[in-house]
Amino acid sequence: MSKLKFSPFSQKQLTVLSWWHPDSSYSSYDALICDGAVRSGKTLCMSISFVAWSFFAFNETSFAICGKTVASIRRNIVTPIIPILRQLGFSCEEKLSRNEITITYGKRTNRFFLFGGKDEASASLIQGMTLGGVLFDEVALMPRSFVEQALARCSLEGAKFWFNCNPENPQHWFKKEWIEKAHSKNSLHLHFLMQDNPSLSKKVIERYHSLYSGAFYERFVEGKWVAAEGVVYPQFNEKDHIVLPPEEPLEKYYISCDYGTVNPASFGLWGRKDGKWYRLREYYHDSRREGFQKTDEEHYKSLEELASGREIEGVIVDPSAASFIQCIHRHGHFRAIPAKNQVLDGIRLVSDCLQAKKILFSPECKDTIREFSIYRWDSNSAKDSVKKENDHAMDDIRYFVSTVLENTQTEFFVLSTER
Repeated sequence: MSKLKFSPFSQKQLTVLSWWHPDSSYSSYDALICDGAVRSGKTLCMSISFVAWSFFAFNETSFAICGKTVASIRRNIVTPIIPILRQLGFSCEEKLSRNEITITYGKRTNRFFLFGGKDEASASLIQGMTLGGVLFDEVALMPRSFVEQALARCSLEGAKFWFNCNPENPQHWFKKEWIEKAHSKNSLHLHFLMQDNPSLSKKVIERYHSLYSGAFYERFVEGKWVAAEGVVYPQFNEKDHIVLPPEEPLEKYYISCDYGTVNPASFGLWGRKDGKWYRLREYYHDSRREGFQKTDEEHYKSLEELASGREIEGVIVDPSAASFIQCIHRHGHFRAIPAKNQVLDGIRLVSDCLQAKKILFSPECKDTIREFSIYRWDSNSAKDSVKKENDHAMDDIRYFVSTVLENTQTEFFVLSTER
């Protein structure tokens, strides 16, 4: 078996690992909150510390590990930590069907249950349990009702709460209720930057600095709870992103569609060459601007014209456009693929691709160019949301990037493997 070798821990990581110990000056706190930049070394050291504390303080006790989904918990926590625990002498038995891990060390055994808190209904999943503590991974992505229900389950004497997250909107409930009230809630708050993760090289940190801009840079790199303001894509500029496409044929083709009848319909033809995707042409029909609406069949005819005899790998379609998806299926010419439609995640991916110049646009795509300049965040919303206007080409671009392009950011951990 490969031997796991840890990089030296930073001072903040050492605090996370030991804050609960009686010899620590922080042991009287009831909760630990770690927020800040991405890849700053919060999650792994918190996970190790959570398990170590549970065996120091309890035996034959249940604990909860909560994330947005059970799959994300397994990816972020379970998969990295299980080999480490086994090498440290813990015995770990996973029961996948019950989302349960039984861990034993010496004569002590504790149970860890995995819960996904993706929406308000998730609160019912954790009702009725009695817990010695709970670890929330990416707590800012969970609804308040779920978090408060989980906290209410921690009724045992000596129970502690563990939170980690990357920043969101400054009006987010977790910032207001926990970070700003950390003192009154008897919580230790540690703010992390990438420099607090010794396993990241200077070159890697510089690469992360180049990946983001605007609000995403302030949040993911600087670790700030800032509002998303102004234009959604400040990375876009005509000098860098408006280009004459390469000569065809290209390596692959896709079409992305934001379907509308009363609202505008926007379709984009994409072609790949040398690792870059070019929006070669577009179809944009605004019934208010043109003075008439089109049927599904008329839109489909325009889709055929946009493809213009090219071999299309798939047509990425707004998942709510059921009638148009059926129309595409009925004709049997194209493969209709319902788009991934997580708005904020999609916007971040598009931002990354613009920053890296992975998506480029023909001068013919005039409505796309127009929308890039006026697509804006909603400054009146307490949550991150965009104004539902001038967003139809923006939506079809987001569908394309989220569904076809892969997010190629490399994951880093605070440990390395010695063969």
